Amino acid sequence: MDRPPSLPRSLAGAAVPVAPRPARRPVLLTPAARKALRQRMLLFRQASLDRIADLAGVDETAVKRFRKELGESEVPEILLQRGAGLPFTRELPQGALLYLLVRALRPTRIVETGVRPGYSTAWMLAALDANGTGELVSLGPGPTSGRAAGVHEVGVGQFVAPSLRERWTLVLGNTEERLREIVAGPRIDLFFYDNGPDAERARFELHSAWPALSRRGVLLAHHIDANPAWAELCERQGLPVQVLDPGPPPLGALGVSATAERGGAAAGPGRR
Repeated sequence: MDRPPSLPRSLAGAAVPVAPRPARRPVLLTPAARKALRQRMLLFRQASLDRIADLAGVDETAVKRFRKELGESEVPEILLQRGAGLPFTRELPQGALLYLLVRALRPTRIVETGVRPGYSTAWMLAALDANGTGELVSLGPGPTSGRAAGVHEVGVGQFVAPSLRERWTLVLGNTEERLREIVAGPRIDLFFYDNGPDAERARFELHSAWPALSRRGVLLAHHIDANPAWAELCERQGLPVQVLDPGPPPLGALGVSATAERGGAAAGPGRR
């Protein structure tokens, strides 16, 4: 795979590295358990669907179309086959919402941090594949403390099917310097912070990502109840805490366009 032009050669990571220990084998599920997990993956709150339409600037009809498409797709089944069982659907119940947001927003460039098994990664890459455009840059491996049971036994990127990796660059070396190099590239349309509960790291990443967003950019943060960083960022924009889905755990979402309309600090020259 050719290296995406947005990253220097030292950061390009086309191949997922070999895990330091054997990847955990997927748990065999009964048909009933598999059906229940699939249904759990595709549960949506109407308020969250409405929020996606607002963030992406599309009407409800478009979101309904993407939802129907996802319900008929093989994405949940592929995730189950690759080992994304109940612990991971509990940890990030909004995986399918990420798919819908990427479909609706049609981002050219997505950045996520804290990637480990690639559960959120797989949902977003599937949406990029359906869009037929865009790239995802993932910084990892993420921390394992406080993660789902068994995360230590799952290889980095295990949940990402080979057919979805064409649009994916995995950047190893989960450091602040690496993130600075990533956000210094082309503008970001969607940034997803999922790099653990440490407040200082959360503040650094959120405040680094915000000015790097495009005019239609959206900032996401997982576990926004883990520390005050997300609430502080929203307060700086003159807004209450912005939530895409309450979870648990809650997923925050803040769009540049919304703050620009309010005359917030994010609106400024140079955005594109």
